Amino acid sequence: MHNRSAAFVPLCAFFIVWEVGCRLFNVQPFILPPPSRVFAVSFLQASILFTHAMTTAAEILLGLALALAVAVPLAISMFYHKIVERALSPLLVASQAIPVFALAPLLIVWLGYGVTSKVVMAAVIIFFPITVSLLEGFKNCDKDYELLFDLMDASFWQKLRLLHWPWALPSFFAGLKMAVAVATIGAVIGEWVGAQRGLGYLMIQMNARLRADMVFASILWLTLIGMGLWGLVGLVENKVLYWKKEG
Repeated sequence: MHNRSAAFVPLCAFFIVWEVGCRLFNVQPFILPPPSRVFAVSFLQASILFTHAMTTAAEILLGLALALAVAVPLAISMFYHKIVERALSPLLVASQAIPVFALAPLLIVWLGYGVTSKVVMAAVIIFFPITVSLLEGFKNCDKDYELLFDLMDASFWQKLRLLHWPWALPSFFAGLKMAVAVATIGAVIGEWVGAQRGLGYLMIQMNARLRADMVFASILWLTLIGMGLWGLVGLVENKVLYWKKEG
């Protein structure tokens, strides 16, 4: 409990310095609102923020589902077929080397201004850490256990279900945590380029009206979504990997 409380000390100090700095130097709210005003707007405009936050959260969750549907079979194929790994590894790296801002306008043209382009944008960012982490988890499996399963003439599915998948689960959850932490980036960039709702869309609209307090409030709600997803993945991880605590 003491360690958890200590984690909030730097955050509280940051907000205090921010608040005092804004008041001391009389900074105009449309340039940099004090945190007290941001928190107040986040509460008073909660109905508006909630509506847009639900759109962004839905895009992130759908993007996460799409990324998992692609990343897990891809990692399994790359692990069991080295030729697939050698063929796809450069493409995976190249997919992350391309700036997402460059992809966003193309996805809007191809998929339209609806939810689909934002879901795909989020999935593009999410699937890489999941794929790489799961693949590394498979590779780190103890060779002696693999030899034992070979001697027992275990089938492909038996080795995957009873050996490689359980062994790779800690790496999988590490990659999933990293993925949900950056998932908001893809959805918001997609909304910046073209959308009619969502926190990214709201940020663009409020910025044009010099409502910096609403922009910061949107960022705060976006941060809460990311932290909520991180916490949810952590809870599932603790539930699935219960043996880690027992060990």
